[in-house]
Amino acid sequence: MVLPVVVYGDPVLRKVGVDIDKNHEGLETLIANMFETMYNANGVGIAAPQIGKAIRLFVVDTAPFAEVDEEDEEKEEKLSKKEIEFLKNFKRVFINAKIIEEKGEEWAFNEGCLSIPKIREDVLRLSTVTVEYYDQHFKKHTETLDGLAARVVQHEYDHIEGKLFTDKISPFKRKLLAGKLSDISNGKFKADYKTKIYKK
Repeated sequence: MVLPVVVYGDPVLRKVGVDIDKNHEGLETLIANMFETMYNANGVGIAAPQIGKAIRLFVVDTAPFAEVDEEDEEKEEKLSKKEIEFLKNFKRVFINAKIIEEKGEEWAFNEGCLSIPKIREDVLRLSTVTVEYYDQHFKKHTETLDGLAARVVQHEYDHIEGKLFTDKISPFKRKLLAGKLSDISNGKFKADYKTKIYKK
């Protein structure tokens, strides 16, 4: 089932998510719905707060980043064949995730967010992340990720910590976006997917 995506201005996006256990009610259905919602909105990740639940759960599928057109030589140069192959198959469920290390060089990438429609900004993040998490079968994993896979995880992890990518841009840029963000929270925007505006 495609769920409405909660947009900027809803307090749930600022809540730190709580841990869940394997007996969390309707978990399997919730995960399936989150993937369906993400695909419907052409996203590469979605976190539980974005569908109104302040729990430590997010899902990712970076396959769209691996779609390289034959003419897109620039993208092919930026991404190695190994990374393209990895992104093609990087589909994961992260439960009770904990980032245990971030390292490497800071690099900028133009990020967007399903909860902040039509706004994109360059965000600096460290290139490598090590994350500890449980999958949908509650099997524990520790994984070290680089590049785009690391960035998607960092972005979604921010959501379960009550943070948004707009928190990571300069105060000047945030000031420039203030009007647009206010419009989103007041429902003055268009999105190509179902959304839910917080009723104050």
